[in-house]
Amino acid sequence: MLEQFKNYISDFHLFDESDPVLIAVSGGVDSMVMAELFHRAGYNFSIAHCNFGLRGAESNQDERFVSSIAESYGVKLYVKHFKTREYAGFNKISVQMAARTLRYEWFDELLATEGFRVVATAHHLDDQIETFFINILRGTGISGLHGILPNRRNIIHPMMFAFRREIEEFAGDEAIAFREDSSNRSSKYIRNKIRHDLMPLMGEINSEFRKTLTFTIDRIRESEQLLDNHLKAVRSAVVTDAGGKTAFRIDELLKLDPVEVYVFELLQPYGFNRSVTDEVTAGLQEISGKQWYSPTHRLVKDRELLIITESGQQDDQTSGEIMIEEGVENIRIPVQLRFTVLEKDAGMAISKSSHIAMLDADKLTWPLRLRKWREGDAFVPFGMNNTKKLSDYFIDNKFSIIEKENAWLLISGQEIAWLVGHRIGNRFRISPETTRVVKIELLD
Repeated sequence: MLEQFKNYISDFHLFDESDPVLIAVSGGVDSMVMAELFHRAGYNFSIAHCNFGLRGAESNQDERFVSSIAESYGVKLYVKHFKTREYAGFNKISVQMAARTLRYEWFDELLATEGFRVVATAHHLDDQIETFFINILRGTGISGLHGILPNRRNIIHPMMFAFRREIEEFAGDEAIAFREDSSNRSSKYIRNKIRHDLMPLMGEINSEFRKTLTFTIDRIRESEQLLDNHLKAVRSAVVTDAGGKTAFRIDELLKLDPVEVYVFELLQPYGFNRSVTDEVTAGLQEISGKQWYSPTHRLVKDRELLIITESGQQDDQTSGEIMIEEGVENIRIPVQLRFTVLEKDAGMAISKSSHIAMLDADKLTWPLRLRKWREGDAFVPFGMNNTKKLSDYFIDNKFSIIEKENAWLLISGQEIAWLVGHRIGNRFRISPETTRVVKIELLD
């Protein structure tokens, strides 16, 4: 098994032999065999152990056992105690999901602070099969069927060449000590039901089903790679920029067949599930303004585009007014503005950039106010004589829904001095009579 282990690491380039590796060791047979193989291979590794506090004295005994193993190997041990049930209750998630989240957040912390190249977990081929069935039962796309990858980001799975039976036989032959987790026998967890009930039944139907299904998962993974390559080409035609936001061209989406599948695959990375993306597909030719939400993002239909934004980016701090006193040089929230007062002279160049407003200082009433636009707001745009509603100005200048939502006004007295980043109010323009200029720059 040692040679298989080393070859698997080499074949998939999981890490270089000199790289410092953190290995996750629970004390169970899988992680204990992995630790022994790391030791025998002579790799540079340390051990991380999570005490989730879920099994009372048994959890503490696991910790002491792993500590003794780290000492026998002469490697550094990292231990973390978690209040897993409290975390699960506070976040309204399962205990298993809480343990997983806490575990990987801690691993990320150790990677960042302790200089490890990667974290190794002891997932093996039976874990892959169990995960395959779990995802089928929950409902999944092709990405849920590709199995556990050899490496993902900074997490590696160097035991993915072996089945559980092979690992247990190696532990027995080599007299490798390990501890049994009593929760692995509980039938209340779906993974245990699959492990103890479904997989033996599958073995009765086909004694080689583990190898057969592993082969099938590999083929699914290859098909997924083909799909990913194709989607890259599709994205280049469909995705565009809308004022710094990612957007999808509806006309290009409607050329795709089956459009429902393409819409799901394009939006799934933003957290949209299939039921929502089917609604999106049905709404592609409806009027603008329709919105859909995932846990992390919002999708807005705006004319010929679907525009993606992070949900929650409009927060309470943007709903009121920001007072700007005379003499202020910079503000950073909610937008970054820099103020400079200049004496006007004959050679002064008037900037034509929409990100710079040059206003007659003597026509401004301080303090200025910065706020979002409201229905009914109106101003006289620079170069015009008549008042125009902002809503009409937005339509005439083809503002997207997102651009309208992000429109800020700089108010002097009761008048709009600047539609920030776009147009100044005509009354505040520089004239031959102007003696002082307030230059306001919108910074990125």
